[in-house]
Amino acid sequence: MKVKKGWVTVQVGWEEEEEQERELERFNIPIWYLYHPLLEGLLQRAYDVYGYHTHGPLKLPCSVDDFLHLRWRIHKESLPLHHHFLHSC
Repeated sequence: MKVKKGWVTVQVGWEEEEEQERELERFNIPIWYLYHPLLEGLLQRAYDVYGYHTHGPLKLPCSVDDFLHLRWRIHKESLPLHHHFLHSC
């Protein structure tokens, strides 16, 4: 799967789910999300669980629902203030 320039593929889910034949879900996110403070704890947890040397996409050990909420919060914070007012009317 080809990823747009400036984006990265992450694989989200718990390893226990994978063992129960539930696939981990893949998402493409902008690279700058990796530098966002809300993602720092999750990246540290990924290091604790998987280390630095893994194959394939970056694995994030959290539920898909938690990741989607985190992604929504990061996206919401990145919108200009006036953009919120345009969509709240």
